[in-house]
Amino acid sequence: MEVKVVLCEILLPLLLLCLHAWRFVDGVQFEVSSRTTKCVAEEIQSDVLVVGDYKIVSSSEENLRLTIKVTSPYGKQLHHQENVASGQFAFTSKESGNFMACFWLQNAPPNANVNLALDWKTGVGAKDWASIAKKDKLEGMELELRKLEEAVESIHHEMLYLRDREAEMRDLNEVTNSRVAWFGIMSLLVCLGVAGWQLWHLKSFFERKKLL
Repeated sequence: MEVKVVLCEILLPLLLLCLHAWRFVDGVQFEVSSRTTKCVAEEIQSDVLVVGDYKIVSSSEENLRLTIKVTSPYGKQLHHQENVASGQFAFTSKESGNFMACFWLQNAPPNANVNLALDWKTGVGAKDWASIAKKDKLEGMELELRKLEEAVESIHHEMLYLRDREAEMRDLNEVTNSRVAWFGIMSLLVCLGVAGWQLWHLKSFFERKKLL
């Protein structure tokens, strides 16, 4: 029994370290000025939970407000808010690709700008673990092991996704190389045909002029 407790005390911090190192959390701060639009893109695979929190940290003018629009890789609008200083968007991705969040100032003076904080979370990092723990009655180690289990599953799905993307790129490269090779062969045949026609034309010309 003591051996099991010692092993848990040693292994659990290591597992938690792996979990926190892997967790998909992307927090950034950037400036949004008037008459410009700033966009942040994130490549996300399908069937992944996405949560984003945004907030104006500081501004050059009082009462500056933002407009935000979040779109899918195919241009579908997933979130749209106007005249806000902070907010949150959440959705589950339906397809793989680059999801984009765009911000711009609304009705702002020409030289106005704001510093915006965006906390973009996906997968395991986007879940409300406090609610999950309360619902499933998980505490301490059980909760952390549940997080680790879902993190490992997400990593597995990510690896499968990358493998599929690699296969697609390999097939595309093979098709492209094949087309380039055929184009080179056709170009060579056309050049040989043009050279043969020119020789025949010159020969006919010299024969008509009785130079041959």
